[in-house]
Amino acid sequence: MSVKESKPNLTVSQATDITGRLFGLAVSSVRPLPSYDDQNFHVVSSEGGQYVLKVMNLADSQNLPLLEVQTHTMNFLWQRGLPAQTAVPTVTGQLMSLEEIDCGFGVQKYLVRLLTFLPGTTITQVTCTPQLLYEVGRTAATMDAVLLQMEHPHLRALQRENFIWRLASVPLLEQFLPVLDGDPLQEVVKKVIEQFKTRVVPKLNSFRKCINHGDFNEQNILVEPDGPSSYRISGILDFGDMSSGYFVFELAITIMYMMIKRPRPLAVGAAVLAGWESVIPLNPEERDVLYLLVLSRFCQSLVLAHYTVLQQPENEEYLMVTARPGAQLLQLLWETGRDEVEKIWFSGAAEFIQNSLRTDRVNN
Repeated sequence: MSVKESKPNLTVSQATDITGRLFGLAVSSVRPLPSYDDQNFHVVSSEGGQYVLKVMNLADSQNLPLLEVQTHTMNFLWQRGLPAQTAVPTVTGQLMSLEEIDCGFGVQKYLVRLLTFLPGTTITQVTCTPQLLYEVGRTAATMDAVLLQMEHPHLRALQRENFIWRLASVPLLEQFLPVLDGDPLQEVVKKVIEQFKTRVVPKLNSFRKCINHGDFNEQNILVEPDGPSSYRISGILDFGDMSSGYFVFELAITIMYMMIKRPRPLAVGAAVLAGWESVIPLNPEERDVLYLLVLSRFCQSLVLAHYTVLQQPENEEYLMVTARPGAQLLQLLWETGRDEVEKIWFSGAAEFIQNSLRTDRVNN
């Protein structure tokens, strides 16, 4: 089944009907939201409440244990003070409903949830100060640390060994490399994959395991004003890429996405790293591969975006929103080289912490 056939394609009328029938809401307005392989709608009830109706793609709709874990995770984090969305029960008290819907490929079963709508704007739309980037790193680490405490009968569903967006799946990118034929970056991607196989895979047992959000990107982090010139994180979105992984994987993914559309992209890693290590300091093996892991995530983004555009050409603008600027950053990271980038990140993180301590002493 192609990505295009797997992605739901409900009309606004169908979304309105499902919202009213399953959740008992009188709907005032419904509008589509951008999405990758699921379908999302912003719903406003006649009472003024705001929600996100999320219709899962066909492939994921068949994996009920995984979706139960994802739904449980959001509630688990929210109960522990992290700003995650939570699922709204149906009129029968269920957090999910498997619905038969015709999206143009015949009647199929799609998993439907109604999620809370969180306040704020995506972090990509605001100026990211070093302090905000520090908070991003700290929040990502806190989230993974909290998830170590989570229990659920279907946690094994997070293994997802062949899930293409899992950072451990970088070697699987080789099958998609023809989508970059003619692109000079194809050779860079090939070299990164080879280095991943020789420098990361043999060391996996040295990395500390955890549950990864797996997509802590610039579109999935919401912020809202916190004073006249600063912001605070107000929302963590989209747990669809959750998987069993490693702390350093989450950090690398976070650094990669925070570099997108920033005026000084190489410096971003220092503040994010400082925030992360305020919760979970890296061990030597993890520090040794951080640069390569960030490169690897850029490669995943580039290759898989090009592949998916072939399946969904009408959705190209959204699908390439990260890959286009990411291609330039992949080139920049590669050409700058490991030694220089690590110096910027690790020395910069240490300097950030020293400056913060100095400021605290002055204020106290």
